[in-house]
Amino acid sequence: MEDLFLYSKKILLVDDEPELLRLVTDILLDDGFRNIIEADTVRTGLISARQDKPDLAILDVMLPDGDGFALMKELRTFTNIPIIFLTAKDEAADKLAGLGLGADDYVIKPFLPQELLLRVHAVLRRCYKADSFILELEGCTIDFSRAEVNKNGTIIPLTAKEHTLLQTLSRSEGRIVSIDALCEALWGDNPFGYENSLNAHIRRIREKIETDPSKPVSLITIKGLGYKLNARK
Repeated sequence: MEDLFLYSKKILLVDDEPELLRLVTDILLDDGFRNIIEADTVRTGLISARQDKPDLAILDVMLPDGDGFALMKELRTFTNIPIIFLTAKDEAADKLAGLGLGADDYVIKPFLPQELLLRVHAVLRRCYKADSFILELEGCTIDFSRAEVNKNGTIIPLTAKEHTLLQTLSRSEGRIVSIDALCEALWGDNPFGYENSLNAHIRRIREKIETDPSKPVSLITIKGLGYKLNARK
């Protein structure tokens, strides 16, 4: 079941070397992934990310119209997907820079196919959980397979939008998810103008999951940036 869940994920691959692009695509396809999106510049990578909504991005550091770090910064304005950098063996500073910006991992070129696959699988498992998982918060548990909250023995159903919103936040548990990324997850390609609706959904979710909705401890507002969901430690 977990393999099917992982292989359903959509991967954006951005590299300006056609041979490497083809190689990585073939490695992923041979392993079982079926949704691979290819791009060769910062510009086309951004367009693909907005249109195709990938679940993971694999970015080369050096690109013809910029670099992978600049692309990552742009991606972070509307999505919180995990990112793996491809970096040359002698680019130690690039590795540190990428991780410092919040990248999830890096792979040194040249690499063995199995090394790349192990890192891709590890990042996907870490960042995404199968829909059947139960998330434990401070005052309740969320069962995503049933779309319901168990709060002190009381079962509270989630609406479709609340379920999507909580899933999006849970995939980045403990990390900030931008307002734009949340609106895009709920309303698609044109999320502008939905901030008030998002706020209303956040209020209703807090009423369902927080012990005291006026003093939230699980679903936190990060003023000017977005929201984050904190699991019980």
